[in-house]
Amino acid sequence: MMSKIVRTQANFLYPLILIFGFYIVAHGHLTPGGGFQGGAVIATAVALVAVAYGYGRISVWIKKTHLTAAEGIGLLCFIITAFFGIGTSFFYNFLASSGGLFGNRVGYGVNPGYLNTAGTIPIMNLAVGIEVLGGLGVILMYLMSYRMEVRG
Repeated sequence: MMSKIVRTQANFLYPLILIFGFYIVAHGHLTPGGGFQGGAVIATAVALVAVAYGYGRISVWIKKTHLTAAEGIGLLCFIITAFFGIGTSFFYNFLASSGGLFGNRVGYGVNPGYLNTAGTIPIMNLAVGIEVLGGLGVILMYLMSYRMEVRG
């Protein structure tokens, strides 16, 4: 476990990193970024807290089974979204220009940054973000648990 100063800074930075990661996921269809990059940033927040508090404390808060479940749920959401478009083709963007959720039309020219204009792409970005968070988080937890076993 690190010093009180490191833990205090980790407590301060953790929500900011989470917000930034979710921002990257949500704006992935408008800016560079997306599900993988945002999920990696969110997993970095988990790594920060794990380093600040140590594996013994963090393993009580964050379970490997929960991270594995998040990885599976993200993958399942991604595949289900891809199969919804199967009437036309696999991965068909059935929400684009539908007028509903994520289906507003974009005018010609520069996109003004509206989040509800990409159809199924934001849903897939969110699914990939959850999957990457789960995958990198579980890798981190297994590496930390192995280190604790080796140290004794």
